[in-house]
Amino acid sequence: MNNVSRDASRDGAVGISMKRALSVASLVMGCSVFLPMAHAANCGAVTIASMNWASAELLAEVDKFILQNGYDCDASIVLGDTVPTLTSMAEKGKPDVAPESWTSLRPPITQQNIQEGKLLIASKAFTEGGVQGIYVPKFIVDEHPDIKTIADALKHPELFPDPEDPSKGAWSAGQQGWGGTIIASQYYKAYKGKEAGFNLVDTGSAAGHDGSLIHAYERKKGWIGYYWDPTSLLGKYQMVRLPSGVPYDDAEWNRCNKVEKCPDPKPNEWPADEVNTIVTKSFSDRAGDAYKYLTSRSWPNAVVSKMLAWMADNQATGEDGAKQFLKKNPDVWSKWVSPEVAEKIKSAL
Repeated sequence: MNNVSRDASRDGAVGISMKRALSVASLVMGCSVFLPMAHAANCGAVTIASMNWASAELLAEVDKFILQNGYDCDASIVLGDTVPTLTSMAEKGKPDVAPESWTSLRPPITQQNIQEGKLLIASKAFTEGGVQGIYVPKFIVDEHPDIKTIADALKHPELFPDPEDPSKGAWSAGQQGWGGTIIASQYYKAYKGKEAGFNLVDTGSAAGHDGSLIHAYERKKGWIGYYWDPTSLLGKYQMVRLPSGVPYDDAEWNRCNKVEKCPDPKPNEWPADEVNTIVTKSFSDRAGDAYKYLTSRSWPNAVVSKMLAWMADNQATGEDGAKQFLKKNPDVWSKWVSPEVAEKIKSAL
């Protein structure tokens, strides 16, 4: 073969090799371009329930930001309350995620839905769980040391006057739709609040419930009703959770204390609560790494209280709180995700 033929043959071989290399490069680049899209398609549209209290709003907004920017999900927030949200998740498969679900507030059917596999507990929302119960201002207990239990407080309706009818005491159960409102209303019946001279007060909304406590506290008036921790409000106002004066009875709790229409609830201790993130089976099946994130995400209680106080002091929304948390606490949330996802979240911020 002469030199011209050899060079032509070599050039042809180089040309073929170059074409192959370019084809491989194009394929690799194409895959890299479509990887986020494939990830997004895998995660798909995700609806996240935001309950109408501050910590639930914060958790929902943080999950939305991380799922959207870290896992390419089409994430959106839907408003909800404990009972209707969990019922809809089991019956309709929507919303996909309830970031903050308190065990004692769930309707009885939810445990059956979990056992049947329609709903899954992804993780503990709060590492140390949650505390709920009937609270009174600390100054009331300090001034009246005989008040040690719920029953003791109900002997003094004059210490907890109803603003609409000062001749009666006011038992503030919370707003309609809250699981805690159902239980607090059942407590009102169990401890014979009406016979003791108390009105059962519907505070109308979460803001109305908080407002009733703040209004009473700042005027050094007594207040008795349902509340929970962690919250910014209990960080600002010194409140005391009153024990029930009787041991916890699990059978009685599930038979009647948490069942709205049960006619004969009995006094019972409000149990320490586990706070979970609950997801639908369909979401866990399709979401891949996005679901794994939710199984890893658990908030330290102290961090929650700190963020709720910041939100209250700055009149911030859940979305504002989420961005503040993600900017100021990478040491907390980076443990919930991979280093690659953490970098995507930091870039989005």
